[in-house]
Amino acid sequence: MKLINDHLAVKAQALPATGDGFVMLAGEVGSWRGPFASAPTRLAARLKALVAGIEAREANVFRAVLRPPGEGGEVLAARGIRPARFDVVVLIRTASVEAALELRESAAYQELAETLRAASRRTHQIVADNAGRLGDVDHSQDHCYLFNYFHADDRETLLKVWEYTAGWFQAKTALPNSALMRPVEGEPADYGLVNHASWPTWRTFLPSLIFRPTFRTFVLANFKANGVAAQPIIYRRV
Repeated sequence: MKLINDHLAVKAQALPATGDGFVMLAGEVGSWRGPFASAPTRLAARLKALVAGIEAREANVFRAVLRPPGEGGEVLAARGIRPARFDVVVLIRTASVEAALELRESAAYQELAETLRAASRRTHQIVADNAGRLGDVDHSQDHCYLFNYFHADDRETLLKVWEYTAGWFQAKTALPNSALMRPVEGEPADYGLVNHASWPTWRTFLPSLIFRPTFRTFVLANFKANGVAAQPIIYRRV
C-alpha cells in the first residue's frame, strides 16, 4: 500500500468482523441528472412489500438520492467494469453466509429479484460476508445511507486503504458505523468490497466532502495512488 500525505493518516477505530451474511440486490431503474438520482417510488414500494415476507435478521429497500465525488473511473474503464449507477438497492442481513445462500434460493427472494430485474436496465446481485466494521448500521432511523462500491486489483490492499480512509471519515465526519461487505467465492467481484454506512443528517458529512481540502488530498489521493475505484452513492430508506 502507498500512503499519500501520511501526516494526515489515522487508522479507523474498527471492531471485529461479524459472522453475518448479506444478500445485496441492486438495480439501475430510474435516471440520473448529474449527481442526483430519481428512482420510481411505485417500484420501491412494491419491493418494500415483498421484503416484508422474507425471513431474515433484517431486510431493507433503499432509493438513491445523491452521488458524491468518487475516484477511479479510469480504473474501471481499463478493466471493462461498468460504473455503479444503482438507484435502487435491497439489502438483506442474515445470521450467516450459509443462511444468505439458502435465502437466495427461496421463492420469496426469487419473486423479489424478478420484480427488480423486470424493471431494471441492469442488476447486480451478491452474497457477501463481513470483512470489517466500525459499528452496526442502524436502519430504524431516517438517516442518510451510504453504499460505496469499491474495485481494486488487490483486495488486501483495498482493505488497508479502507482502514485509513475510514479513519478520516471517523475524524472529520463523525462516521458512527460502517459494515464492509465482501462477495464470497463464486460471486460477481466487479466491486470487490461494498461499504455500507450511515450518517444522521446531510450536514454531518456533506460539507466535509465539498469544503475540506483533505478529502481530496488524502482520501481521494490514496484511492488513486493504490488503483482503487471508489463509487459512493447516498440513499434514503424506503
